[in-house]
Amino acid sequence: MSTPVKKVPIHLQSAQNRLLIRNGNVVNDDGSACTDVYIEDGIIKQMGSKLIIPGGTRIIDARGKYVMPGGIDPHTHFELEMMGAKSVDDFYQGTKAAIAGGTTMIMDFVIPKKDESLLEAYERYRETADQKVCCDYSLHVAVTSWSPKVKEDMATLVQTHGVNSFKFFMAYRDMYMLRDPELIEAFKTCKELGAIAMVHAENGDLIAENTKRLLEAGVTGPEGHEMSRPEEVEAEAVNRACVIASQVNCPLYVVHVMSRSAAEAVEAARKGGVCVFGETLAAAVGTDGMNYSHKCWKHAAAHVLSPPLRPDPDTPRVLLNKLAK
Repeated sequence: MSTPVKKVPIHLQSAQNRLLIRNGNVVNDDGSACTDVYIEDGIIKQMGSKLIIPGGTRIIDARGKYVMPGGIDPHTHFELEMMGAKSVDDFYQGTKAAIAGGTTMIMDFVIPKKDESLLEAYERYRETADQKVCCDYSLHVAVTSWSPKVKEDMATLVQTHGVNSFKFFMAYRDMYMLRDPELIEAFKTCKELGAIAMVHAENGDLIAENTKRLLEAGVTGPEGHEMSRPEEVEAEAVNRACVIASQVNCPLYVVHVMSRSAAEAVEAARKGGVCVFGETLAAAVGTDGMNYSHKCWKHAAAHVLSPPLRPDPDTPRVLLNKLAK
């Protein structure tokens, strides 16, 4: 005969999964208010004042502080292998840092290796991330070549694995870059599958030509990075991506918009009815491309990213103002 299980009174149960945040300024997308928040098993159960809650609940006094939803970072690159280098942060260190800064979900990018299918790459990333992540995560999938098999894998990823965003490169010629006819077919596929198309928007052919010319002229330092991919090279690709997306009626997400003219291209497309979203980076609104001319090579090189920071010192203000809109 089994021993009857005694029910522990709620006021004696562990408070580990019950939390009351009191007196905080709670911030939501539509405003803020001073209120209490009761959380149970990680789920917000009540908001308001003079809440009736179970005894033994852990209480945090947030007076004078903001209480905000956890952040979502939609663009990270943990353990990214590219051009013979690998990003320093792995999925453990990266997500640990995210949580420390109030970000509770990250979205990383699956980038297939040469001759690796989209599904194989996706499973490789999942296996790596699942063992290390400290917070919620999701994966975009990069499409770095085009074929009927790629289209088939995209459908499987959407229908079986819940992936709903695919990244396409208009830069990195001879490595990741897709040509316009391929982009058209890829965007059409996204539209058919109900997924969003993401683009790294720079004109890869012009970058290759500019790089060749600068190297022949003896420009090999960090200062040559922005010179090889100037602002109009980014803006042209952003406009072209918006036109293609509009023609096939596919929603578009332009990653890392780094210049005034690229931001203006996104803004013009939105005003014209295109379903397009622009993303910028903290670096783009926090500093500028004048660092590429710094006398210290390490300092200058530490600011290299693509698209690059722009030398116009007014660019951060312009981008921040467009974000505010």
